[in-house]
Amino acid sequence: MAKKSKSANGSGSESASGTPRLQEIYNNTVRPALADELSKKNPHAIPQIEKIVINMGVGTAVTEKKHLEEAMAALSQIAGQKPVATLSRKAVSGFKLREDLPIGCKVTLRGRRMYEFLDRLISMALPRVRDFRGLSATSFDGCGNYSLGLSEQMVFPEINPDKFTRPQGMNITLVTTAHCDDDARVLLRAMGLPMKKTEEEGGTAA
Repeated sequence: MAKKSKSANGSGSESASGTPRLQEIYNNTVRPALADELSKKNPHAIPQIEKIVINMGVGTAVTEKKHLEEAMAALSQIAGQKPVATLSRKAVSGFKLREDLPIGCKVTLRGRRMYEFLDRLISMALPRVRDFRGLSATSFDGCGNYSLGLSEQMVFPEINPDKFTRPQGMNITLVTTAHCDDDARVLLRAMGLPMKKTEEEGGTAA
């Protein structure tokens, strides 16, 4: 019996060649277009996404250790990679917070898993956000890196709402090799990230 291709599992994140769909789009379509639009003659100067960092802050983990365990389990399913716990940097007596206490979790994605996660974020998760009208086009750090926040993990279809009943937000940072925010904005839009127009482009910056 012939083996089924991995793309038949319904995720749509992998092409027939076995390369993540979004990675093929970058290599075959986005990269050449960026070289022209940004006037980059040196192929190494063409911006690309280097890594994606997903962080979940779980403040209630101070008193409810189970909440952190649930967040780590959810993040593992979302990212397809085991997360690590993040620790508090200093003690805050008013919040019963001690130094080096686990208060969240994070995961860093590169390569195949990075492209597969970004594909699912754009095509599946963001469209499920209630009243979604596009992402802010100004949420950059001045160095070409972009951050966005999600209020709950339920927008990812792989999360079972019967198992994960407590809403858990997250912050997602897309780290690029761009040296300025403008180049990074062009890159991320070309990759399909649904950003609103900036004021300079005739829209309202959010």
